[in-house]
Amino acid sequence: MTIPTEPIGSIPRPAYLVSGLGDFAAGRIDANALAELEAKALAETIGRLEETGSPVLTDGEQGKPSFATYPLAGSDSLAPDGVVIPFADGHTRQLPKLTAGPFRYQTYADEYLVRAKKLTDKPVKQAVIAASAIGLIYPQDGIDGYSNEQFVADLVDEAAADIRRSLDAGADSVQLDFTEGRLSLKLDPSGGLLQLFVDLNNRVLERFTEQERQRIGVHTCPGGDQDSAHSLDVDYSGLLPTLFRLNVGRVYVQLASESDPEKALRIIAEHLRPDQRVFVGVIDPIDPRVETAEEVRDRVLTAARHIPVDRLGTCDDCGFSPFADDVSTSRDTAFAKIAARVEGTRLAAETLGV
Repeated sequence: MTIPTEPIGSIPRPAYLVSGLGDFAAGRIDANALAELEAKALAETIGRLEETGSPVLTDGEQGKPSFATYPLAGSDSLAPDGVVIPFADGHTRQLPKLTAGPFRYQTYADEYLVRAKKLTDKPVKQAVIAASAIGLIYPQDGIDGYSNEQFVADLVDEAAADIRRSLDAGADSVQLDFTEGRLSLKLDPSGGLLQLFVDLNNRVLERFTEQERQRIGVHTCPGGDQDSAHSLDVDYSGLLPTLFRLNVGRVYVQLASESDPEKALRIIAEHLRPDQRVFVGVIDPIDPRVETAEEVRDRVLTAARHIPVDRLGTCDDCGFSPFADDVSTSRDTAFAKIAARVEGTRLAAETLGV
């Protein structure tokens, strides 16, 4: 396939794993029993992704508690009353709050990658959480004896190590999940917070060579949880020009659920750097209807009117279940949508003669 196509990350967990997570939280099963359920779910997920024809796989985040908090799981320096993220349907998600330093990751993403790579010969990409999202756990009133400057220095070290370990473990690419980018414009319409986020992430990215950054990407979306978003009402024109200042080689942009995709594509075309490829979202994980391959084809052809084909790829708008307890989309629907993306991208490449 000459137009690359990739998943973004999470796949809905099987019912037995969702139940197992609840049993583990309640103390009814131990960590070994949960690990067995996660291993079973991972093997099934890899197998079903291969059946879709996807040329690049992910672990489906079967072992992650959420796309955002996996580095924190098990830490004894956290309180539950951190930043609250409101979604359009009224439900919320709450981040933990750091209570003491020094800050260290408890889990690095290469642990998930290594398990997945043992199950397939296909390339496997690895999603990691952006440093800017983890930065939200530092309390506004500070921590005695542990300044924000010290925290940020530790955070940059840890976020860079997270990426480095996945690259060294053989990830086809490493994707920074940056959903807080669009959300930041709701919190601060001036764009100041967004620029702080980009600057922080670029501090992490400067630890890598130009060649390595070609294997590092960033994913933006308006959030997706329980069939609701947190910032879809924020105009993309405030985000996209700054997004492309991130020093990455790949940019994954939610587009299928966008009300005016042509407007977004014009902005992307203006700001896409010569060393970057953009992967446009052609599947909406929140929409329960499975897109046809022909619909996907047409979305790719629309993008190709604005983006040079040799710098164009396709993806899903977002993961299908970024939080482990989100069962709003079935596994069968997710895999059917992925299969439509793969086939529709193939049809578009055929139409374009590439």
